[in-house]
Amino acid sequence: MQTYHNALELIGNTPMVEVTSLDTGPCRLFLKLENMNPTGSIKDRIGLSMVEAAEASGELRPGGTLVEGTAGNTGLALALIAQQKGYQLILVIPDKMSREKVFNLKAMGAEVVMTRSDVGKGHPEYYQDKAQRIADERENALYVNQFGNPANPLAHERGTGPEILRQMDGHLDALVCGVGSGGTMTGLSRCFAEASPETELVLADPEGSILADYVATGEVRTDSGSWLIEGIGEDFIPPVADLSRVHQAITISDKESFLCGRELLRREGILGGTSTGTCVAAALRYCQAHSQPKRVVTFVCDTGNKYLSKMYNDHWMIDQGFIERRHYGDLRDLIKHPYTENDTVVIGPDEPLITAYARMKLYDISQLPVLEGDRIVGIMDESDVLMAVYGAEERFQAPVRDVMVTDLQKVDVHASLDDLVLIFSQDHVAIVTDGEQFQGLITRIDLLNYLRRRIG
Repeated sequence: MQTYHNALELIGNTPMVEVTSLDTGPCRLFLKLENMNPTGSIKDRIGLSMVEAAEASGELRPGGTLVEGTAGNTGLALALIAQQKGYQLILVIPDKMSREKVFNLKAMGAEVVMTRSDVGKGHPEYYQDKAQRIADERENALYVNQFGNPANPLAHERGTGPEILRQMDGHLDALVCGVGSGGTMTGLSRCFAEASPETELVLADPEGSILADYVATGEVRTDSGSWLIEGIGEDFIPPVADLSRVHQAITISDKESFLCGRELLRREGILGGTSTGTCVAAALRYCQAHSQPKRVVTFVCDTGNKYLSKMYNDHWMIDQGFIERRHYGDLRDLIKHPYTENDTVVIGPDEPLITAYARMKLYDISQLPVLEGDRIVGIMDESDVLMAVYGAEERFQAPVRDVMVTDLQKVDVHASLDDLVLIFSQDHVAIVTDGEQFQGLITRIDLLNYLRRRIG
């Protein structure tokens, strides 16, 4: 078995696996598992390439600071490389990034600067412009600039492209790829232009991005939309991106992307991120549109472990309107954690306060319904626990019934939204019941989510 000297040696040479349980039409679809890189994404390749190029040119000196504006995965790659090579790292990231990515970055020693995701290039809070400004203001700092760094596509021209052709025995009809910085598509197009010119390049683009229209028309739109898919799609043409050899573009909505990614996990056992969902959805469309067999490759761009709080969280998906729950036509439609679906965290009146505290901490919740059987008999929140044990920590062993609030604001499932608002105006949570049967809790944010879903 081969052994390695450090994590950087694990970058690249990722496996290829064929899709066997999804509808690929007459085609064969293969997935390049870039989630198998050390930090779990394809960006490890370009991170190493860009840092080594800066070292070779003298732009990056020992003890220096790397600064980058990144949607997350390039930041993780740079965090690993900075850690292994002894550099400081400052990352400016848009505020739509998943919590898992931010936690990962900080755990690896990166300094994270959060900025707005609702502003475009030229705005002082735009993440790339802000990163450039931070680098300019610091001594011995390098703005990595994945969007304009020629070492970005070079990683794929010399590494990823030749790997794919070897794994496909030189027989590749089409490759489907998303574009963030543009390095992957640009590098692969240069590689294939020389080594496999018959290979078609297909852009997988989030709905709202301007890149698909640019491929189709050659015109750069200025009215980009917004999207939740992370890491790909743009509101400008990145300087490093060369899309001249892209054969066609396929636009994928957030909903289709997330559902396809979840289906990939259910059917193929592969846990990919949001951009993976986009690439696979576009590749499936491409495959299904053909009547003749083709050999097609797309990417599992990064691991889905970074999106457990979003794409793989049913509650988040429901809040976004991407998956549907059973519709009742009453207040049960507003309950985020229905008790009848075993989704509500509850406690019994005779359980100790230490258990209530542990459940609140484990599930990151601030209040607990107290149930006897299916009947609610009380409710308690973190303030109730605090007031009970402050100055008398031994009371953690006291039963919940000694502390719970029994003056309950119950509301029938058939009550109106006005009834909810009245309860909220009294600074209470709404306890929904159907007769004596407890159904769940409704909070202000649950009502807000419901109202937002109604307008689409």
